[in-house]
Amino acid sequence: MMRKILLCALFLSFCFGAVGENRVWQKGYTFLKFLEDYHIPLKLYYNLPAEDKELTAEIYAGVEYQTLKDKNGKLLQALIPVGEDIQIQIYEENSTYKLTFTPIKYFQKSQTLALEVLNSPYQDIFKQSKDLSLANEFLNTYKNSINFKREVMKGDKLALLYVRKYRFGEFFGTPTIGASMIETSKKPNFLISYNDGRYYNLAGKEITGFLLRMPLSNVYITSKFSQARKHPVLKQVVRPHFGIDLRAKIGTPIKSAGSGRVVSAGNKGGYGKAIEIAHEGGLKTLYAHLSSIDKKIKVGSYVKQGQNIGKSGNTGISSGPHLHFGLYKNNRPINPLGSIKTTRSELKGKEKEKFLQFAKEQKQLLEDELNKLTAQNTSEQTQSTLTQNPPLEESK
Repeated sequence: MMRKILLCALFLSFCFGAVGENRVWQKGYTFLKFLEDYHIPLKLYYNLPAEDKELTAEIYAGVEYQTLKDKNGKLLQALIPVGEDIQIQIYEENSTYKLTFTPIKYFQKSQTLALEVLNSPYQDIFKQSKDLSLANEFLNTYKNSINFKREVMKGDKLALLYVRKYRFGEFFGTPTIGASMIETSKKPNFLISYNDGRYYNLAGKEITGFLLRMPLSNVYITSKFSQARKHPVLKQVVRPHFGIDLRAKIGTPIKSAGSGRVVSAGNKGGYGKAIEIAHEGGLKTLYAHLSSIDKKIKVGSYVKQGQNIGKSGNTGISSGPHLHFGLYKNNRPINPLGSIKTTRSELKGKEKEKFLQFAKEQKQLLEDELNKLTAQNTSEQTQSTLTQNPPLEESK
């Protein structure tokens, strides 16, 4: 079906002057407003199952989406990403608009980067890679262990092993850094991603990691986190659940999982009354289906870990009283259960042995890139010297 629709859209674009556009989802824009703007019946939303209505609230500000319209401005098709793996597809069939969820098509590539710091790690990574997200992710990786302004000097080297996603020939989503090294006063500092994306030093001790706590005093999980996937038999997209549902009676106090700044507080589509809090390291937490929001919680206000922010409820699209708790890294949903911890961990036993072997291999790959950089710099310096001081010609 998806292939037929895309072929049809391509045919229309050539034969009937259809126009495709890349657009950016604006802050405060809602899915219902999108339907209104394109004169699509709102029943398309209201007839959705509860879990699908909730997913439409996952569209975040700044995401790029695509539309295809005919010469009169009528929408023929729209593709709106929800996370990095699934998208909402709206299309017209037999004069009726339909909505489905389809996998996002992208390809990913393992890449390396090594450089000598000339200005700052952030500026130099961006200059060489043209990838702003990569520069941000590198800084977040070392945020809790290195003071870049004080400890990194001109001439220090850094290296990265990372995976980058591409869609429509452009960067897509957030790069995943698998291993990295940066010198501080010529001393190497290695970090290896292991155990669900946590970073450890070469000795197996966790270096970074924002410490979060559960938003409820008593925790009983009624629905776990899951990513979108394609059913191996039915060939349909199995709906994701971008968070965990926690049993909570209406009026149960909700506490902030970590210190941070409130980025939204109010109605959020299928999530009902909800609060979003931005934390360090590109993390964001979501607390949804609330019955009330504390009067002190305003957009822009700072909250401390453990501070009361509201009370649980049953607002929005909800099958019963509960708290939906979501965690995001650079707007990408991640499993809260893999990130909630009160202390930084240190690997032990067989798990540590396994890590040490893996870290040794990653370290060697990083050093190979640094050796290439050194050889390149030496070659350039030699060439520069020869250019400035050409060899004397033998006299005849």
